[in-house]
Amino acid sequence: MHSSELARLTVHDDGTATGRVLGGQVSFMLARPHQPPALGMLPDLEASTERDTTTGADALDDWAARFVAQTAAPAAQRLDLGDPGQLCLDTTTRAWALLRRDQHGWRVRQGGPDRIWDAIEDRLTRWRHDGSPTLDQFRITITPDGHHDISWPGNRT
Repeated sequence: MHSSELARLTVHDDGTATGRVLGGQVSFMLARPHQPPALGMLPDLEASTERDTTTGADALDDWAARFVAQTAAPAAQRLDLGDPGQLCLDTTTRAWALLRRDQHGWRVRQGGPDRIWDAIEDRLTRWRHDGSPTLDQFRITITPDGHHDISWPGNRT
């Protein structure tokens, strides 16, 4: 979703790396091997369930909120489809969420193997509940096998 940050990590004797996000809304041009995969065919946006949501697509206009959303759906890409709404598509699992505004607020239609907007909405709600800490307060832990955890004060994600 194009909200990147730099982190300073320390590698420990057991191979675990820990550190913090430096903040500053750092953005870089990705090298070809780091480019997101091609989207392929868009999903059938009618084959899904729909519900009201308190967190609309406009939440992703904020850099820090988009970074938090990425921790819930790291392989998701965001596309503005115009009239149908904004699509978040997980390029790995092919799960997707289409968000649109109607006269009463935001609606989300989700399909695929996971409900990615449920995960994003939950993560953003917890982050806001914890006072929306700035990204330089986020901590990162990476284990030798590549598992990673990103947390902020008051929460474990």
